[in-house]
Amino acid sequence: MEQHRTRSPHDGRRSHEGRRRGMPPGSLPSQGRRRPGGGPAAAGGERVGRPRRPAEGERPRAALRGPRPPAPGPRLPNPRLTGLGSGLFCALAMFLLGCLDLLLFGGSLTAYGVLFLPVCALTALWVHDGDLLTAPVVVPIAFVTGLLPVADGSGGLLGRLMGLVTALATQASWLYGGTLVAGVIVLGRRVRTVRMVRRRRRRI
Repeated sequence: MEQHRTRSPHDGRRSHEGRRRGMPPGSLPSQGRRRPGGGPAAAGGERVGRPRRPAEGERPRAALRGPRPPAPGPRLPNPRLTGLGSGLFCALAMFLLGCLDLLLFGGSLTAYGVLFLPVCALTALWVHDGDLLTAPVVVPIAFVTGLLPVADGSGGLLGRLMGLVTALATQASWLYGGTLVAGVIVLGRRVRTVRMVRRRRRRI
């Protein structure tokens, strides 16, 4: 008769321990594996990255860049006029100011001379760099153009012409002053342009 051998629980434990001891290292579960870098492996075999700490002498990139510069504010209008355009602008502006002077101040030559100075400055600032020398030339012409509605001309064409010559003689200081303002601004812009060109040549 065959005798059925009863299996004790100690035999199961021994066989289980023997399997664990005889199991090769490559058969361990992926959760218990570790890469050479020391980080645990993820479920798909990918290594979980850790944030890199900067060295002692190394600074973060954000600190090296420094603070961001503030946003530029609204810019003033800075058109560039050609030689002909600057002449037309100055003459038209002075003619309109002469008409305004006649309406508001009764044709005051002093008020006209005061208004002439800022027009000269704007003409010298807005003219193109290649036409800087035209600004001091067109300014006196514009001054004469603006005197047409202001000058006294009660005696017809000859009387208006005599009034224009008289206004030019009495208001010559404003004419010279406006021309001087335009000349100084043009000279300053010219010197600045020459310096910028020299700096570019040195960099090249």
